[in-house]
Amino acid sequence: MAIDGADPAPKRVIAHLDCDAFYASVELLRRPELRGKAVIVAGSGPRAVVTTASYEARKFGVGSAMPASRALRLCPHAIVLPPDFEAYRATSRAVWELVGARIERLQHIGLDEAYADLTGVEKPLRVLRELIARVQQETGIVVSVGVGPSRLVAKICSDLEKPAGFVAMGREDAARRFAGAPPGRLPGIGPKTAERLRAMGVETIGALQAAAPELLEARFGPRHGRELIARAHFHDDSEVETSRVLKSRSNERTFDVDVASLEELEAILRRLARELCDGLQARAKRGRTIGIKVRLDDWTNVTRARSIEGHTNDVEVVTGIALELLRAYAPPRPVRLLGVRVAAFEDDPDAQRAPRRPVAPGLGEQLELPFGADLATASMSVQ
Repeated sequence: MAIDGADPAPKRVIAHLDCDAFYASVELLRRPELRGKAVIVAGSGPRAVVTTASYEARKFGVGSAMPASRALRLCPHAIVLPPDFEAYRATSRAVWELVGARIERLQHIGLDEAYADLTGVEKPLRVLRELIARVQQETGIVVSVGVGPSRLVAKICSDLEKPAGFVAMGREDAARRFAGAPPGRLPGIGPKTAERLRAMGVETIGALQAAAPELLEARFGPRHGRELIARAHFHDDSEVETSRVLKSRSNERTFDVDVASLEELEAILRRLARELCDGLQARAKRGRTIGIKVRLDDWTNVTRARSIEGHTNDVEVVTGIALELLRAYAPPRPVRLLGVRVAAFEDDPDAQRAPRRPVAPGLGEQLELPFGADLATASMSVQ
């Protein structure tokens, strides 16, 4: 019940802004003669993967993270361009500076997407339409927008009418609109969860909405089962986080040819560590956990990490610990991918609370540190 004289809380208005085919769009801005043609942005080498593709290429089934060799089989007439991450970062900065000048509460998800909280903003849809028009006019980048009462609804709406989509929807409308879609369409439900739901006979979001809570909780556990039910009904109260503490930075390489020589692996690891530390020093970032990632030729993934007492971005310290971890592991098979990571930064409150356990020299804690490309150190193939 509202308290007499008190203004009711404004309804939440959350938007998801997603730059359409971002990397391909940047390339087309630099090469307008390629507009209307099938364009694939991918590295070279037999193990290169697709970074992105123009919509003309997507019509043939080409998608991000697909092996470039398969993409060319699907679309043999496509024009392949090498990725230029410096250009993508520059364009990304231009886009989000324009958005940030108009919208205060903004959460960046990557170079090409962000959530915005427009709760309390007068005429938020008009603000968004004017803003994306300005972004396109000044940068050439087209942005699709989804709007709803939550991040979940906004995210799923932004994909509905790409490119240049603009879809606003309430929670109940979303629950009805997507009832016939597979559960994997929902952000947060991955392939493994979707497969387990199919095994239970739950093949649509509508079926998930109608599923017995006790069955889902028995199959997935009480917490995850309740989360699945809430997600199916598009309940989501997660906040747009306007400040995010960087948890870690990594640098990794996938090799065109598997590497069996420990000496060669050590030379590569030295280069990776130096590049990583150069980036950390440029951003005045120092961490106290150093880790490595090794992917063997049979796709076995192994991570090793060690925490030290002080924070560092010193290349000799990081390289020395990374090399010790690699030597202690001594990969038993040829290596497909090698990476190095620094985590537990000084400005990470969780890291400050983490216990510091002593580690015997040369051994290293076997911590599960999730490796992956980030904005500053995207994975690329060694040529």
